[in-house]
Amino acid sequence: QVQLVESGGGLVQPGGSLRLSCTASGTIFSPYTMAWYRRAPGKERELVAGITRGGNTNYADSAKGRFTISRDNAKNTVYLQMNSLKPEDTAVYYCYAQQLVVEPGIYWGQGTQVTVSS
Repeated sequence: QVQLVESGGGLVQPGGSLRLSCTASGTIFSPYTMAWYRRAPGKERELVAGITRGGNTNYADSAKGRFTISRDNAKNTVYLQMNSLKPEDTAVYYCYAQQLVVEPGIYWGQGTQVTVSS
């Protein structure tokens, strides 16, 4: 009953920027944690950035200083602002949400492709 929908992916040149958005809907009430993961070609899925309902954040080392995660609790939406993109950022980016009440669990979006190339 919980649905996560991502948007904002696409093709960008090295050094460019993208802003990803993910909105949660359905049987969900202000997820405790929302995050962005990614899976690059030939690699396992990894955490990029996470944020709690109260605004506490953490980032992968590769994302620090370049990416910023934020959320709008009223809209159940999480964002990932990606600046200074590098070819190694190319991956499918997945939205993640953890809910602690009503229907506790972990939920995933379908993913959005980010390609960084000249």
